[in-house]
Amino acid sequence: MASPIFNAPSTVPSVKGLGCKNYVGLKPTINNLRFNGGKTSVKTASKRVLIVRASEPHDGLTKKLGLSEAECEAAVVAGNVPEAPPVPPKPAAPAGTPVVPLLPLSRRPRRNRKSPALRASFQETNLSPANFVYPLFIHEGEEDTPIGAMPGCYRLGWRHGLVEEVAKARDVGVNSIVLFPKVPDALKSPTGDEAYNDNGLVPRAIRLLKDKYPDLVIYTDVALDPYSSDGHDGIVREDGVIMNDETVHQLCKQAVSQARAGADVVSPSDMMDGRVGAIRTALDAEGFHHVSIMSYTAKYASSFYGPFREALDSNPRFGDKKTYQMNPANYREALIEAREDESEGADILLVKPGLPYLDIIRLLRDKSPLPIAAYQVSGEYSMIKAGGVLKMIDEERVMMESLMCLRRAGADIILTYFALQAARCLCGEKR
Repeated sequence: MASPIFNAPSTVPSVKGLGCKNYVGLKPTINNLRFNGGKTSVKTASKRVLIVRASEPHDGLTKKLGLSEAECEAAVVAGNVPEAPPVPPKPAAPAGTPVVPLLPLSRRPRRNRKSPALRASFQETNLSPANFVYPLFIHEGEEDTPIGAMPGCYRLGWRHGLVEEVAKARDVGVNSIVLFPKVPDALKSPTGDEAYNDNGLVPRAIRLLKDKYPDLVIYTDVALDPYSSDGHDGIVREDGVIMNDETVHQLCKQAVSQARAGADVVSPSDMMDGRVGAIRTALDAEGFHHVSIMSYTAKYASSFYGPFREALDSNPRFGDKKTYQMNPANYREALIEAREDESEGADILLVKPGLPYLDIIRLLRDKSPLPIAAYQVSGEYSMIKAGGVLKMIDEERVMMESLMCLRRAGADIILTYFALQAARCLCGEKR
């Protein structure tokens, strides 16, 4: 289809012709155009020009000339070529700029970055609400309780606040969540038996959400620390040793209970040896072949977890978690954990924390064919929030950059407390 020819304000007089209609914009150089039996003959007296200046101000919409495609082509063949805007002058350099010969460069990467459209065309990493898993804290209360160390986050009442928050997330394309319970102290015990209570807080919340939103993807946390009176991820012996195999036995029952309630993905975060294989066997034995396992493969003994432990009131009663969580100084050890989890049947490998461990995310991405998850933990979230409140950084820009960095490093999904806020930005609700 031929491009339309527009009329811009002009002082050029109109010309009679082409069916005895007036056409503004043609300089008076056409003596006659005759169309006989489909053949076009063109008589011309001198050079003609149709001036088109789309950038000039005008009143109302521009009027088309009303020429057919054949008439436009005939005018061009006759030399009456529409004039486009002139080539803009080369911008002047500031005074004092040295005059130098061009560098002998055959490749200048900046050429692909010179405009927003080009940058978007060649962007290698993209971020979508579908990449987010939204961690949500729940408790037995009716009201949503703010978490002091995590501005904007709440312990949600499982009956109402949880459902409302999930609805908000789904509205902007976040359809995956992970649940973390604040368990009443009276239900905690050294062996964490409440973890596999089929009518416990987490199974009840799963059933409620699945009844309301059957297609919601629900991840769960498999670990004893929210249920342990000692605050550790496993059963603690009297000498302070975290018991591995006995803990794994409890974790298997917890995972089966969560699957029975309707969980889509169970996520062992305890870092006990052999727990992925044991949980896979336990799930399959109960008929839950379809339930996936996201293993916290490289979970480091990090100082970035503080606000999370406040949210769940799950600080260890004594000591630390360094005998089962990984040493932050170690890189190659992550490969050992990844290979074990792969061989035991993990479906997703997770790195925690996220941003300080981009090298580990990239390591697992390069070495494993499995999907890689990254957990942007509470400390990362709270630092960005605090920096934004103090006007030391642009919170929104830093938030989006940090998430993009996790994706660039190789994370397929990101567990982030920014999920709702970031998804709203991506959807254009606020900028």
